[in-house]
Amino acid sequence: MNDLELSRAIEDVLVARNPRGMKTLQAAMTPGYYLRAAQLLENIEGNVIIGTGFPVAGSFETDGPVGAIALYEALESLGATPWIACAPPLADRISDRYRVVSLTITDVDSAITEAREQLAKLQPKAVISIERPGLTEDGRYYNMRGVDISEHCGVFDPFITEANCPTIGAGDGGNEIGMGNLRETVAGLSINGAITTCDELVIADVSNWAAYGLIALLGRWAGRDLLSQIQPVTILEYLSELGSVDGVTGENTITEDGMAASEGLAVLRELQTLVADTEAAAS
Repeated sequence: MNDLELSRAIEDVLVARNPRGMKTLQAAMTPGYYLRAAQLLENIEGNVIIGTGFPVAGSFETDGPVGAIALYEALESLGATPWIACAPPLADRISDRYRVVSLTITDVDSAITEAREQLAKLQPKAVISIERPGLTEDGRYYNMRGVDISEHCGVFDPFITEANCPTIGAGDGGNEIGMGNLRETVAGLSINGAITTCDELVIADVSNWAAYGLIALLGRWAGRDLLSQIQPVTILEYLSELGSVDGVTGENTITEDGMAASEGLAVLRELQTLVADTEAAAS
């Protein structure tokens, strides 16, 4: 397989379970979206901002931070300087291990000023959003049940819309930053759709897994098996100790959107097989 064929295979794997209708969104996307997104990160140097963290039950959900941490570590190993942008309590609890931009502002207008200041300071070479709530038409944030969660959301959208660098959004439901790229299609889902757009949108059945799709391609180009370095269960256990909850059940378990950690491990194995088969065919 060439790069485009590999990307299309990755895209199919990542929506194969389809618990929230991502196959419907995939049909509206131009194939090769993982390839196009990963190309924005190939050989990247300097600061990269990765926004994540979806508020649930007074805490943060497991979906998003796992992928953000996996991508952070992959990019760092490739020579970039990643930062995780997230709101408290997640920001406070991971700052001893990762570079963090704390999102404390819930007012959109004030958040634009904050974003411009942080972007000017860090001069990122890319800004990525993995499972961050996206603003809707009424300027509010909603969870998958339609509950207004705006007061709990540190605003990240302006980091995407004000950036003078490539931007990538990853989501799994329609209410995440980047889903504005598919605004008309998302309108057909039973969710308050986000309107914030990005340069390249990638989707997956679980947003964490979208990071794995990007890492699969970056590792292939670097000649390194970066997927084998991802330890999702270890990351889930780490986040659980910090108080994370499953976004579907609201419980402090090492699960992702109601799915056992074994599902994420199975996805990783499928991606590793795809990359290995591609390398074998090329040799």
